[in-house]
Amino acid sequence: MAGAAARVGRQPLRQRLLSLVNHSLVSVIVILVALVWSVPTLGLFISSLRLPALIHSTGWWTALVPPWSFTIQNYEYVLHAQGLGQAFLNSLIIAIPGTVIPTLVAAFAAYAFAWMEFPGRDWIFLTIVALMVIPVQMTLIPVLGLYTMLAQATGLQLTGNYVGIWLMHTALGLPFAVYLLRNFFAGLPSDLFESARIDGASNINIFFRILLPLSVPSLASLVIFQFMWVWNDLLVALVFMGGNPDRAPMTVTIANLVNSYGSNWEVLTAAAFISMALPLVIFFTLQRYFVRGILAGSVKG
Repeated sequence: MAGAAARVGRQPLRQRLLSLVNHSLVSVIVILVALVWSVPTLGLFISSLRLPALIHSTGWWTALVPPWSFTIQNYEYVLHAQGLGQAFLNSLIIAIPGTVIPTLVAAFAAYAFAWMEFPGRDWIFLTIVALMVIPVQMTLIPVLGLYTMLAQATGLQLTGNYVGIWLMHTALGLPFAVYLLRNFFAGLPSDLFESARIDGASNINIFFRILLPLSVPSLASLVIFQFMWVWNDLLVALVFMGGNPDRAPMTVTIANLVNSYGSNWEVLTAAAFISMALPLVIFFTLQRYFVRGILAGSVKG
């Protein structure tokens, strides 16, 4: 009896030790993966602060030991001589409306699909979700043809214009945005909406006063996805804005930095880090909502 009691007393301690070891092992693995994943970003940043001659002759890790010779020459060159400053502004002009417009439209549509009754609601929603499988490349020629016909009929030129690329990014981002937000909205408690309707609240009041404050995690997740997709886009920007260098975003300008002989590539380190700095700031600012919004939108509905 005493031996059995001793074994029972030792069992919880053994379990606690195993749990501690497993937890520590997982933590160590996660930290190592994060460090390895951060090495390219660190190398890019250090290389962007080095002279071109040093970039060609030595590895970036040699800059970590004295004597240090850092400079902002590469940043000055790409911002002024290569016009990356204007390209950064162009990217903001494209990315901000290209994120806000589909997010707002998708929020209205997702509310209708989740909490309003109308004929063919489920079939329309399935059709919108099915549009996510259509490759972007298949849409370029039909949309360009539509823009051309519109320009011939009305004189409204959308190619090489901000409005045209805003509409394109809105159309490409809406299927996923509607899918994500609808699943999140459908998982909210129905009692809230029923009580609001009994009190006489309209759909507009319910949407702005109840739904949006409760949907910050899903909206933040969508904003991160859409902004990064628009900011890092090259294909759509090249097709719709590539013919207008004064309005070309950073992706197109950076792609043109290296000439056909492959020279001048060292300035890409500074240009690439400028391009990725703003998405990193936005991601780390909204990261607390990111996982929460994605999980809620994937398991509810």
